[in-house]
Amino acid sequence: MLALEGIVAGSEGFELRADLRLEAPGRVAVIGPSGAGKSTMLDVIAGFRAPASGRVTWQGRDLTALPPGQRPVATLFQDNNLFPHLTLHENLALALRPRGGRLTAEERERIAAALERMGLSDLSGRKPGAVSGGQASRAALARVTLQDRPVMLLDEPFAALGPALKAEMLAELARVAGEMEALALLVTHDPADARAFAERTILVAEGVAAPPRETAAIFADPPEALRAYLGA
Repeated sequence: MLALEGIVAGSEGFELRADLRLEAPGRVAVIGPSGAGKSTMLDVIAGFRAPASGRVTWQGRDLTALPPGQRPVATLFQDNNLFPHLTLHENLALALRPRGGRLTAEERERIAAALERMGLSDLSGRKPGAVSGGQASRAALARVTLQDRPVMLLDEPFAALGPALKAEMLAELARVAGEMEALALLVTHDPADARAFAERTILVAEGVAAPPRETAAIFADPPEALRAYLGA
């Protein structure tokens, strides 16, 4: 279980409050207006932002004081986190050796297998600028799988993709999360993404991250803040 217990976080006059628990494994959407605190919540979980108060726990273990690299968390941002001067293979290698160094035979096999699962074996020697947006998204997702962390945080990673390709990537993400038995949190502005991907949905609005509800239920009977956001 991932828990945010009495979290208060923010800066420059903005404050996010969160007090919720998420059972693992599972697929969770995080939805709400721009500037409401969705990314702030993910930053607190990942360790990129320290809360003013409260704590983050995973399976009962307090993570609040741990740096990002020591947390059981992998993060994928909208820009895919790919280094443009490195090949796809080299980008994936960073998941196993963040500080560089010579890969073992086993590590090379793991990278090759991750690329193959994403249909990228023939593109491993190309740089991100030499592949399509969908292929870059697949490479970034492959790198997350190599980190092999039980919590996956995804901050609008497919927002720049067209509808058909985004639907394909959401399905791929659901498959990967299921195989890894991970807890996956997907930030999105699109209710269709939440319906397609998530079993549960967290509404973040007016500086509050509400406890998760079943996705079908929250959209069938949305709270007032979600109604206003959807224009319903």
